[in-house]
Amino acid sequence: MSESNTFNFIESARRTLRLEQEAVGQLQNHLDENFTRACQLVIQCRGRVVVTGMGKSGHIGNKMAATLASTGTPAFFVHPGEASHGDMGMITSADVVIALSNSGETSEVTSLLPLLKRMGTRLISMTGNSQSTLAKAADSHLYTGVEQEACPLDLAPTSSTTCALVMGDALAIALLEAKGFTAEDFAFSHPGGSLGRRLLLKVEDIMHAGEQIPVVETGTSLSQALLVATSKGLGMTTVAASDGSLAGIFTDGDLRRAIDHGVDIHTATMNDVMTRNCKTIAPGTLAAEALKVMEDSKINALVVQHDGNTVGVINMHDLLRAGVI
Repeated sequence: MSESNTFNFIESARRTLRLEQEAVGQLQNHLDENFTRACQLVIQCRGRVVVTGMGKSGHIGNKMAATLASTGTPAFFVHPGEASHGDMGMITSADVVIALSNSGETSEVTSLLPLLKRMGTRLISMTGNSQSTLAKAADSHLYTGVEQEACPLDLAPTSSTTCALVMGDALAIALLEAKGFTAEDFAFSHPGGSLGRRLLLKVEDIMHAGEQIPVVETGTSLSQALLVATSKGLGMTTVAASDGSLAGIFTDGDLRRAIDHGVDIHTATMNDVMTRNCKTIAPGTLAAEALKVMEDSKINALVVQHDGNTVGVINMHDLLRAGVI
């Protein structure tokens, strides 16, 4: 039997999870006025948050910048090596820099300190050594040190990078709550996601308007109304009164009910079969709300009205195509 078949992979995984869980748990004991100071520095920042870090810390920093940016704190990542070769021009005195280094002595990061000090840029450090060069130079130092890496050699950054990642999340969420960041604000940062579609897309963005609106009059025969509804491809038509106002709506469901009730479909008019007092919705309403109205009322279409005038129609298929459902 090969060695890989005898090795206990699950036990190894449990050990890693236990060590990292313990390391993250210890972070709570290191939260102090420095965390409050870091939050205040970011909130008072007139520029952007610039996150930097080398190696694995850089990967964590990239994610940290992305989380901050998507939760209401404009941020971006700058590679410390590139900063020494031109990208320092991306940092201004109005910015706040968050620098990550477990040792606090990473040369590519510490080499930036004199430049940041000269510009007057505020600095937040995340290290595992409170006495390190980076920690001492910072306006606020967030301790993310661990007693032991999950790596059995105690070499590969594992528990330490997890702690840095969690501290970054704690910072981002504290700022989110302090700023009163809302779900709609979040949607503006994620317009392509399902949340963005549900919170940003409005009825007027996807409704059928103008010549696309199927319309017949109250005296129109059922057969003629079916032709109009079919030609527009919406499975329904609006029904207008003599003064042009909305009298009702005629749908596939109305046709089925008419047949069930023995209505003569050859002589019936819209007055005989339409649904009066039909559900309507305003064009500025969220598409997600239109979906709820349809689901609650067990209908597949809504007439869109503004100031008493019919300006469009929307059906379940429109919401499906838009990704609201």
